[in-house]
Amino acid sequence: MTSQHTSTVSPQSLVEHALATTVADDCLVIVRDATSANLRWANNTLTTNGVMHGVTVTVISFIRRAEGVATGSVTGSASSQAQVTALVEAADAAARASSPAEDANDLVTGDAAADWDDAPVHTDIHVYDAFAPALGEAFGRASAAGRVLYGFVNHELTTTYLGSTTGLRLRHVQPTGHYGCTGKTADLTQSAWVGGATRDFADVDALAMEESLAQRLGWGKRRVDLPAGRYDTILPPTALADLMVDAYWYAGARVAWEGQSVYSKRGGGTRIGDVITRPGVNLFSDPAYDGLQCAPFTVATTSDNEQSVFDNGLPLGRTDWIRDGRLASLLQTRHSAAMTQQPVTPMIDNLALTVDGAAGSIDDLVAGTERGLLLTCLWYIRVVDQQSLLLTGLTRDGVYLVENGEITGAVNNFRFNESPIDLLRRFSHASQTVPSFSREWGDDYFSRTATPALRVPDFNMSSVSQAM
Repeated sequence: MTSQHTSTVSPQSLVEHALATTVADDCLVIVRDATSANLRWANNTLTTNGVMHGVTVTVISFIRRAEGVATGSVTGSASSQAQVTALVEAADAAARASSPAEDANDLVTGDAAADWDDAPVHTDIHVYDAFAPALGEAFGRASAAGRVLYGFVNHELTTTYLGSTTGLRLRHVQPTGHYGCTGKTADLTQSAWVGGATRDFADVDALAMEESLAQRLGWGKRRVDLPAGRYDTILPPTALADLMVDAYWYAGARVAWEGQSVYSKRGGGTRIGDVITRPGVNLFSDPAYDGLQCAPFTVATTSDNEQSVFDNGLPLGRTDWIRDGRLASLLQTRHSAAMTQQPVTPMIDNLALTVDGAAGSIDDLVAGTERGLLLTCLWYIRVVDQQSLLLTGLTRDGVYLVENGEITGAVNNFRFNESPIDLLRRFSHASQTVPSFSREWGDDYFSRTATPALRVPDFNMSSVSQAM
């Protein structure tokens, strides 16, 4: 059992102390009060559990000069006014030493939100009161059948407080949870994985998780080795989420405007307004999306091509990135929006992909496939070419052979080379959109996704991989 204790000083008081202490012309403070609870298991036995609590403070100082506004941003753990004072002094000094910021804009103004004075919301180990006993039963089932389970679950509650010298006082509570379990045969020659995201673990069934792993390991009793090539391939929601997160992260408007991405127009500018996928494809973010709710305002601790510290507090609503096959928006700060003459569309902490008219489940896609592959998830994904958004990576923990609408065995893993934007032009079938989880990016970076399963008739398995 591990833990990290913090003082009882309220996050609001840390914000107010920082704003009162700074000698900069303006200041913005972000306080994150975060708790997490986790369980880890191996060899059908719970091995560790932990509860963590920490407070992180970011101080952003703004100093106005004749030639522009300079900024300094400093982040650190802080639970006392003395520690916050040190962060303020460091941020003020960094701003004084900085050149004027090219993304300078007026800071967002506002009043205190209705919930500003509310205390942080914390999680604890009791979030697993229903899951943990069922997990113990799953261990027993797996052991009796000669299977071995390894896995990890984590639940976090982060309360963010954002305050500024321009009057902003905003608060947001973000629950984030995920689970992942790998099942292996007793001789460790076969491996399968299931995982997902959750807000509270009330919807996570440990017995169903074990049952799914048992089914997948059963599929693997027959082994078929296949060469590299292009295969009719079913990407489950998890694997598609792996790819769509990259499509989102590389959708910066400035980079596209400067001709460096798949969203760049030949001859200059962006492809906003162009058809880039097949009709009926919609990619969007919405802070109010049911089950994927996230902060309804911008929170940025630093500035880069996709975010700006000057935009902190901007209200967020639904943004369509791709609408009916056309590129509708890119990640825009107010600075890049002025360059591209497009609306301000900041990054939002969730992502959903839908296909008009799509229905049914991944089982329906399998049933309609004469001969092809069913993937589980992807990993070690890297960008090969930003101009086409060509990605490479590996399949992991289960590639299955589909013959005449049935899964008939497991095949070897592959390295793939594909562009997610190109896949959205070439797929032949799609299922209904469901909550999903990117195994590659979901644990630490981006867990709130909803995607369908896609069937791609010519998915490029560029080489055979020896990974399990």
